[in-house]
Amino acid sequence: MYERGEDGIMSNLSKSETLFEEALRLIPGGVNSPVRAFGSIGSVPRMIARGQGACIWDEDGNKYIDYIGSWGPMILGHSHKKVLEAVMDACVKGLSFGAATKAEVDMARLICDSIPSIEMIRMVNSGTEAVMSAIRAARGFTGRDKIVKFSGCYHGHSDGLLVQAGSGAMTQGVPDSAGVPAGCTRDTLTAIYNDLSSAEQLFERFPEEIACVIVEPVAANMGVVLPEAGFLEGLRYLCTKHGALLLFDEVITGFRLGFGGAQEYFGVRPDLTAFGKIIGAGMPVGAYGGRREIMEMVSPAGPVYQAGTLSGNPVAMAAGYAQLTILKEHPEYYRELNEKSDIFFKKLSMAVEAAGKPYQVNHIGSLGSLFFTGEQVRDYAGAKTSDTGKYARYCNYMLDHGVYLAPAQFEAMFLSMAHTGQQLDHTVDLVMEYLCTEA
Repeated sequence: MYERGEDGIMSNLSKSETLFEEALRLIPGGVNSPVRAFGSIGSVPRMIARGQGACIWDEDGNKYIDYIGSWGPMILGHSHKKVLEAVMDACVKGLSFGAATKAEVDMARLICDSIPSIEMIRMVNSGTEAVMSAIRAARGFTGRDKIVKFSGCYHGHSDGLLVQAGSGAMTQGVPDSAGVPAGCTRDTLTAIYNDLSSAEQLFERFPEEIACVIVEPVAANMGVVLPEAGFLEGLRYLCTKHGALLLFDEVITGFRLGFGGAQEYFGVRPDLTAFGKIIGAGMPVGAYGGRREIMEMVSPAGPVYQAGTLSGNPVAMAAGYAQLTILKEHPEYYRELNEKSDIFFKKLSMAVEAAGKPYQVNHIGSLGSLFFTGEQVRDYAGAKTSDTGKYARYCNYMLDHGVYLAPAQFEAMFLSMAHTGQQLDHTVDLVMEYLCTEA
C-alpha cells in the first residue's frame, strides 16, 4: 500500500525512481515517447503498473485519478470488462497472422457504416502512420505536392509534418527536429489556426499546387483550442474551390466528441480522415479513410504504395470493435459524458475565478485544458503565452495529491465515462486549494 504524510502528500516513489534511473541507461531520455517525460515539470515519471475505471496505480502502489487515459482512447475507462473479454478471446485464437482476417472486415464495415465521409478505410498501426499515409494518398489523387498545416497542430512525427508541431515539441523547446532534411519540409506550408485568411493567402500564392489541408478540427496538442465559428467551414470551401482535399486529423476527436467525431459535431465533411488509438481501445492502431475514388488510389488497388505487416492485428481489432460497438449501441453515453464534463470544466473555471487568477479554461465535450495565462487562447501564439513554470508547480502538486495530469502544459485533459462526480469534485477542490496558495 502507498503511504501519505500528514499533509496528504505521497511519500513512496522509490520504485518509480529506481526504474527511471535504469530506464535512463537503456532508453533515450528514459521514455519511449517525449510526452511521457517529466523533465519539463522537474520530476520523474510515475511508472504505471495497472489501471481500473478512472484510476491508475504506479509501481509504488500510489493511486491516481487519471486525466490522460492513454492520451484519449480510454473513453470507457481502464480495463472495461467487455473489451477485456474480447481481447482475451482473440488472444486464444492467435496473436498475429500477417494475413487477412474477418476482424479487419468487421472493423472496416463498422466505421464505413457509421461515418458518412468514409466509404473505404485502411487500417494501420498508429496515428502517425495514418496521417502520413493519408497525405500520400491525397498527393497521389491530386497530382500535387504541397500541403497546408497549422501552427501548433501535431500530426505525428513523420518528417514533413514536424514544422511548428505543438505538443511534445513545444514542451521540449524544439519546434522542428534534428535529422529532418530541409527538402522534406519544403512542400509543407504553415497557416495560423483560427485565421482563415492565412490559409486563403497560401491558396492565392499556390492556387494549383496544394494537395490537401490537414487540420485538427479541435486543436489538442497546444492544449485544447476550439475552432471558431466559420473556420472549419471556410477550410472546406477553400479546398473545394481550389481542388484540394480536406484532411481531418481525428486521432484525438474521433469517436470522442460523439460517435461521428468532430465532423459530425461541427457538420463539416472532410475528404479524408485519420484515426488513432481510440479505434483500438488503446492498443496500437490507426486508420485512414475517405471517399472511394481517393482510397482506390492506395495499393494494391492503385499506385499509392502503403503497407504494414501488423496492420489490422486481430487482437487490436477485437479490442477496438468491442469498444466502438459499445459506444454505437449506447449514444446516451456521450450525452452523459459531455454533461458531466461541462459541469466539471465550469466548476474548474469557477475555482480559477474564486482564487482571483486570470487563467484560462478551454474545453469542448470531454476535452479541456487549464492555461496559466491571462490571454485568450485561440491559436499557437496564445498558447505559448502560458507560464510553463506555474504549470509545472501545479502539475506536481496534483500528482503528489493523487491526480494524474499530463506532465506538460500543452496537452489535453481527457475525461472518461468511468469518472464519478465525487472524483471530479475532489479534483476541483484540489485545484482550488493549490490556486489559493500559489505564489
